[in-house]
Amino acid sequence: MTTENYKALELPANYKPKKSEPYMCPMHLAYFYNILSSQRAELVSDSDSVLSAVRLADKTEAIGVGDESDNASFNQDITMDLRMSERNNKLLQKINAALERIANGTFGFSIVSGEEIGLQRMMARPLATMTTEEQEEYERRKN
Repeated sequence: MTTENYKALELPANYKPKKSEPYMCPMHLAYFYNILSSQRAELVSDSDSVLSAVRLADKTEAIGVGDESDNASFNQDITMDLRMSERNNKLLQKINAALERIANGTFGFSIVSGEEIGLQRMMARPLATMTTEEQEEYERRKN
């Protein structure tokens, strides 16, 4: 079975990748693809909700509903929603990049060395792009 078949695979209920399976075999790729696609759909839905809330707040403010306290609370809520939306957009970019890596066959391999990141790390952090050692070195250099 080639890695291109991961989208068509129906995984058994409660499937979890196993170390005994070949690293990033179609089953592994299907598992991560499903997780990341689900997270992506949730983020897109949340983004639509934030946009609707901002539009509603703008309309409410424009027609003069509520007093100054209500408007201040609305503005604070909008600011928090927009910050969360910005955070979610960054996460969405990382998810899209991970889905692209699945499609091009580089998912689960370090962008620095090309080495396997490891199944345990990928299970804990599907967006990982470096081995634990490379990530630690990156963090040390960054600080």
